[in-house]
Amino acid sequence: MSDPLFYTAREAAAELGISLGTLYAYVSRGLIRSEATAEGGRKRRYHAADVQALKQRRERRRRPAQGLDDALHFGDPVLESAITLIENGRLYYRGHEATELARTHPFEAVAALLWTGRFHTEGIFEAEDETVARLLAPCQELAPRLRRLTPMEQLQALLPLAAAEDLAAHDLNPTAVARTGARLLALATGVLTGQAGQGPIAQQLQQAWLPDRPDAAQLLNAALILCADHELNASAFVARGVASTGATPYATVIAGLAALQGPRHGGDTARCEALLRDAREDVREAIARRVKQGDRLPGFGHPLYPAGDPRAACLLEATRAACPDGPAMEVANALIQAVQAHFGLYPNLDFALATLAQALELPAGRALALFALGRMAGWIGHALEQYQSDRLIRPRARYVGVRPQAG
Repeated sequence: MSDPLFYTAREAAAELGISLGTLYAYVSRGLIRSEATAEGGRKRRYHAADVQALKQRRERRRRPAQGLDDALHFGDPVLESAITLIENGRLYYRGHEATELARTHPFEAVAALLWTGRFHTEGIFEAEDETVARLLAPCQELAPRLRRLTPMEQLQALLPLAAAEDLAAHDLNPTAVARTGARLLALATGVLTGQAGQGPIAQQLQQAWLPDRPDAAQLLNAALILCADHELNASAFVARGVASTGATPYATVIAGLAALQGPRHGGDTARCEALLRDAREDVREAIARRVKQGDRLPGFGHPLYPAGDPRAACLLEATRAACPDGPAMEVANALIQAVQAHFGLYPNLDFALATLAQALELPAGRALALFALGRMAGWIGHALEQYQSDRLIRPRARYVGVRPQAG
């Protein structure tokens, strides 16, 4: 059974172990949000996420050691960052709402924003065609041998070859790191398209993957932006840890790729694609088969967005506009309605990426590759912050094993 989105006043008070009067005081102080119920009148309902967050804060004050453990699982912030804010169910990159950026800006400008705080790409994404072509050459020589690998595996195999040749990547001043980030994006695009291209990254992907769909470039651009960063997720934390050692941006990105492909992170897109394929035959059966086996339903729900992932809503809207009549969109809509009706869950970014890939008839693995390419911008942003902080990330573990014998 899924967690509720709202509590009644008595349920919220019971959950916190407080009186109704104290609950109303918390509401007046802005600690818990409330809203009128559909029935009208004076009855109100209370956001379960706020109640649970307050409950956890009170518990951490009583048990501070447990609070440190909880901080590593969608808990209180453990690092300072000026890149991304997730607040009230919305996502912002340096103060700009990500969904709006996805509709109005090119991916390169948003990458520059994450790295420098400005949309200006001058001095960062200037033409380095000869350098990128030189770095991509050894990758292209090996590429025919790697065709059996997924796009993610190809990135992991080939980027280290380019890293060995890119001596400029060892310069860790902010301007140099941003330029290295631009080269990394160009190299990754070259690996995914099989050529050293020119022009906007989304357009290069469209021309290589969907040459007969020039309109798809705008949709791919939106996906890249919505994937660009998501605060201190698992791959971003790994990337910051690597950057804190003074390793190059290449090492940071390669580490991020390793974390992203896990099935509890971006790798969940593959499970979403499988769900969408199964649902073509029978939506209800595709859902039932998974939940009856005790499997987690992929692509739905997100702890940070109890009322729905704004990235998914934006990308699904754009995909519907680009592919309004295709069977993939029809299946996706049916899944969304069924899961919402039975479990009260909303689609997340993994589901939206899988839907986009199937609506555009992209081969398996391209959804995750798109995710990775977009997220590289965020990893470089986190690396930049970590280089500037000049602090090694080295948390301590609380030992819970066998104690040494006395004597």
